[in-house]
Amino acid sequence: MTEEQPLLAHLIELRQRLLRALIGFFLVFVALFHWSADIYHLLARPLLEHLPAGSKMIAIDVTAPFFVPVKVTMLVAFLLSLPHSLYQIWAFVAPGLYHHEKRLIVPLVVSSMILFLVGMSFAYFLVFPVVFGFMAGVTPTGVAMMTDIDKYLSFVMGMFIAFGMAFEVPVVVVLLARIGVVSLESLRKMRSYVIVGAFVVAAVVTPPDVLSQTLLAVPLWLLYEVGILAVVLMQRGGRGEAS
Repeated sequence: MTEEQPLLAHLIELRQRLLRALIGFFLVFVALFHWSADIYHLLARPLLEHLPAGSKMIAIDVTAPFFVPVKVTMLVAFLLSLPHSLYQIWAFVAPGLYHHEKRLIVPLVVSSMILFLVGMSFAYFLVFPVVFGFMAGVTPTGVAMMTDIDKYLSFVMGMFIAFGMAFEVPVVVVLLARIGVVSLESLRKMRSYVIVGAFVVAAVVTPPDVLSQTLLAVPLWLLYEVGILAVVLMQRGGRGEAS
């Protein structure tokens, strides 16, 4: 009975933390719900700006005009409540971590969240205008470019995830170097393979035009270089503390 009590206490605390995270998300969602249509319009603006004059987006599904803006609002609510949710997770796991583990995890989590948001912003402000401008330019004569709002949401979500994950490259590099999977020298030797791999990944996840592929491949490579620089600074800091 004495061995089960700590486990039960941890499960109760975990439930409380998850409940608080859900409540935080729900409150933000409720606060934004009134502006669901405006939020979706903001998301759709990069495409709307490149549609021919008089063209509009369409909704094929009967319930799409309601549920698609709600989905977008839920995504925004999730992002806005993410710091609160991460704090709840941190408050649960932090007591069981050593001091050096806390020093590693906190910067990694914070930088991961920031880089993911930067990746999404990069896609929205720089990549989407290029992609939709290209699509509008190659639309055959006599074909009306009218995109379904649900399919558009699926497309931008895929692009957000792709660019958000791509911008996590420095975090992955630092983490692999920190746990000893790769060395600084091997990271430098893999540079040429990373450049080729970046263009392969970009060709898979972006539309088939060279400009949009380059807009993903070049940041991937530069972020890899940032990761190498971070490993160099981390190792110098470690030697400074040791001395």
